[in-house]
Amino acid sequence: MSRRVSEVKVGEELPPLDVPLTAAIIVGGAIASRDYTPVHHDRGAAQASGMSDVFMNILTTNGYVGRYVTDWAGPDAMIRKVAIKLGGRNMPGDSMRMGGGVAKVGAASGTVERVVAARRGWGDHATGTVVVALPR
Repeated sequence: MSRRVSEVKVGEELPPLDVPLTAAIIVGGAIASRDYTPVHHDRGAAQASGMSDVFMNILTTNGYVGRYVTDWAGPDAMIRKVAIKLGGRNMPGDSMRMGGGVAKVGAASGTVERVVAARRGWGDHATGTVVVALPR
């Protein structure tokens, strides 16, 4: 069921989404988004660059942000803008927790601005805002 803009209130919190981070998820996200930078799929290359393992690319992070917002908003929602800032890297063996709340509701435009954060065991992975259009 799709959310309607009239049902949304500023300050409303979204339910968290926990994403276990595995090498398969990280590598699969890189390959699916055609990001063939070796540090995202080759453990040896990641270790040669000073990392302990492969790490998630921003395109995969954006995909999880979109999923998180549209799971809440419903199938009739349309993402209009995503503006996130990356923090620390997502590595295999950790868990990313998506969370957020409603910052603005534009009843006339039918849009909702959401603040989102993706956190893992040792801090923020990504923070920012998403603007989504909802049915009126």
